[in-house]
Amino acid sequence: MKNTIYFLFIFFFSLGISQENKWRWQQEVDYTMVIDVDVENHTYKGTQSIVYTNNSPDDLDRVFYHLYFNAFKPGTDLEQNSRYSADDSRTMSKNILMLDEKDWGDVQIKWMLQDGVPVKFKVEETILEVALASPIKAGESTVLEMEFFIQTPAMIRRSGKNSEDNVAFSMSQWYPKLCQYDDEGWHANPYIGREFYGIWGDFDVTINIDKDYVVAASGYLQNPELIGHGYAPLKKGVIHGDKISWHFIAPDVHDFSWAADPDFVHDFRDIENGPRMHFFYKRDSEYVDLWKDFQPNAAKFLSFFSEKIGKYPYAQYSVIMAGDGGMEYAMCTFIDGVGHPTMRSLYSVTSHEIAHTWFQFLMATNESKHSWMDEGFTSYIDDVAMNVILKEGKALPNANAYKDYFSWVATGLEEPMTTHADRFKFNKGYGMSAYDKGSIFLSQLQYIIGKENFDNTLKKYFNDWSFRHPKPNDFIRSAEKVSGLELDWYLLDWAQSTMTIDYSINSVYGVDNRTKIVLKRIGQMGMPIDIRFVLESGHYLDYNIPMTKMRGSKPLNNSTLLDSWCWAKPYYEFWIDVDSNKISKILIDPKNEMADIDRNNNSLDL
Repeated sequence: MKNTIYFLFIFFFSLGISQENKWRWQQEVDYTMVIDVDVENHTYKGTQSIVYTNNSPDDLDRVFYHLYFNAFKPGTDLEQNSRYSADDSRTMSKNILMLDEKDWGDVQIKWMLQDGVPVKFKVEETILEVALASPIKAGESTVLEMEFFIQTPAMIRRSGKNSEDNVAFSMSQWYPKLCQYDDEGWHANPYIGREFYGIWGDFDVTINIDKDYVVAASGYLQNPELIGHGYAPLKKGVIHGDKISWHFIAPDVHDFSWAADPDFVHDFRDIENGPRMHFFYKRDSEYVDLWKDFQPNAAKFLSFFSEKIGKYPYAQYSVIMAGDGGMEYAMCTFIDGVGHPTMRSLYSVTSHEIAHTWFQFLMATNESKHSWMDEGFTSYIDDVAMNVILKEGKALPNANAYKDYFSWVATGLEEPMTTHADRFKFNKGYGMSAYDKGSIFLSQLQYIIGKENFDNTLKKYFNDWSFRHPKPNDFIRSAEKVSGLELDWYLLDWAQSTMTIDYSINSVYGVDNRTKIVLKRIGQMGMPIDIRFVLESGHYLDYNIPMTKMRGSKPLNNSTLLDSWCWAKPYYEFWIDVDSNKISKILIDPKNEMADIDRNNNSLDL
């Protein structure tokens, strides 16, 4: 089985780099970590050895690591950013300031070596800077080793000890993690509790923990017969001491997470032509019944995304009661029980977090710089999945995203989607931009290029960029190649500005059994226009006006193609061979797929 798994990864990885994007280099880092956990004090000590391969054209004389747990103490960037927040989002600061020192997060680096030679290093809160003993030359590899001691923080944000569900260990961002170096340089950003960016590689992780604990983790458990706990029958004659060594291997991932508790229940179900799904939750949780009953639909969500975007390439996926809210990780997600006390809310968060597997863990965007490509794309496909699997019957699955967007734009506080995730002035503005406007980016793209082209774009994007680090233009190029249209204007106007869309029906004239219509572009952002004429008979006529800059139009089924409209011209007029007296209503964008900020002027009753 193990050889089969590695063959699959070689195949999928080779498929990714064989595309036309093969010119873009990316770094590689392989981790071997062994930790020994003190469950009473919620601390652990460990060693880390990484093989870092420098595939860049640059020689590197220093490297950086993230030390995320150092954020959870008074005075840090995370705490201060929350304390002096421009809006009412100061809860994180208050919670951190109330902690006893024993509940702070703390990462201590004891020593470091490069290829066996001691190196100098310094810690600046959540960033470790290492001065290398010798540069890592372009195309070469080096071995970096360290010993560390870590105190697990109280549960404040995603990670920590004793969650609201009383899960003992929610271990994400738990180890010294090498920062990303790419064609834009180092990404050694301080951690303020938002997004991530990681390097592809293989993880070999051994967790020594008290024998009563069940561990759920990224990767494949290598010694199930020595573990028991529902993974496999215990090997006859095995005698356990006070601790068990849980050994996991996670190939071709850019992070590794785990959770542990002595009261975890472990269920699993096999998906036809898919992975085995594992479920871990507290046996004494008041939500036990929910966590049993939601499993069949959780499996349907994973299958849905595999079909709509691209086949899930790993042999397992785990849904783990841990953390706070919901958060995606390699081959698993953490979801709390307290925050999702109904079946509907549990479905919603599960669908969303599983969808992240594609738009974050398989395509690995820099979600700090392009959070909308992760959160927004995930939100869109999550809404679509919920609509289909739960049979909700919504004409526009992400209608709530439009509602949130319109509400925030009306405040005048919107910032461009290209704003770094850490640099939004308002938390609500970050949420609207990353989640809502990012979701609308996809539904509007479907409006622009047509559903079939859009569906094929998602699949091409996955085929082109899985196991890579795509950027915004990479996605647009996939859409252009599928649709044959020029789409750079859409990326520029929607993502890199706060231009708004607003079209109106300016005037209608009837002359000699013909009707003249004049449309007006009020907003600065231009768009192609779908326009519908509802006749007194109950029938309707559809027309499409492409943007000139598109150099084409979407496929039209029952619509009539009109001349293109240049974004620079505020007015557009055309005639139809219908008596105005036979028209009852005119509608711009009858399906409401366009994010027109004033839909009141999109229709006219005659």
